[in-house]
Amino acid sequence: MSSETLAKVPAAPEIPEHADALTIVPQRRLGQWVAAVAVLVLLGLAVNSVLRNKAFQWNVVADYFTSDSVLRGLWLTLWLTAVVMVLGFALGTLLAAFRLSANPVLRAVSWGYVWLFRSIPILVQLLLWFNIGALYPQILGVKTVNLLSPVAVAVVGLTLHEAAYAAEVVRGGILSVDRGQIEAAQALGLSRWRRWRRIVLPQAMRSIVPPAGNMLIGALKGTSIVSVIAVNDLLFSAQLIYHRTYQVIPLLMVATLWYTLVTSVLGVGQYYVEKHYARGTESAR
Repeated sequence: MSSETLAKVPAAPEIPEHADALTIVPQRRLGQWVAAVAVLVLLGLAVNSVLRNKAFQWNVVADYFTSDSVLRGLWLTLWLTAVVMVLGFALGTLLAAFRLSANPVLRAVSWGYVWLFRSIPILVQLLLWFNIGALYPQILGVKTVNLLSPVAVAVVGLTLHEAAYAAEVVRGGILSVDRGQIEAAQALGLSRWRRWRRIVLPQAMRSIVPPAGNMLIGALKGTSIVSVIAVNDLLFSAQLIYHRTYQVIPLLMVATLWYTLVTSVLGVGQYYVEKHYARGTESAR
């Protein structure tokens, strides 16, 4: 290399003698701090407005929060949510197995069920089941008029609705398992049941639990829709009281606070269940 070329090469920067004593100054993020302060101010104003607004009548909220009628409605809401989720996932798992079957008839039936019940709004489904007697006055010689109570209609309608979504959640979880691991288990001579219990299910649960938890919380809130068919759930109990006392806002706040409290507890439970099934993965904490 010529001396002229060497002259054009920039010299390496000189390293200060006390480089280890240099102080690293963090980057200033003024915009983020301004935005954070603005959000906190707005949040404080909103909370202050809610607490000081006399229209909420917090004393009335406190009086009815643990009243017998509200607690009975809360219990029915919790019971209905539990029954619907158990039956919905049981039927959804069966539909997922049909969808993954090699039988084209079972696959078509599962696909058609999911398509139909995801297409019809849940309110329409409940009203159809509530008026089933107008469609079919008799089924196998049994009169259908007043055959199903409002609670039974709620269980049937919500279960069929949730099963359509549960089927897709379960199917997606099973498909998320690496096929190579299943083939390796087959090569080791593991039975079908042991493959599902030891290989497929633990890994599938990592994909099933998050949407299943969201479905559970959604089902809890979705039970409020059964008030339209006079099921005495939490919302309907609050409505019965404010129809008598005309204290609409306080009773709605009672229902709101109970829904918020229960969904928060379910959210905490979902976090620990997800953490349990995430053990051994990079997402585990």
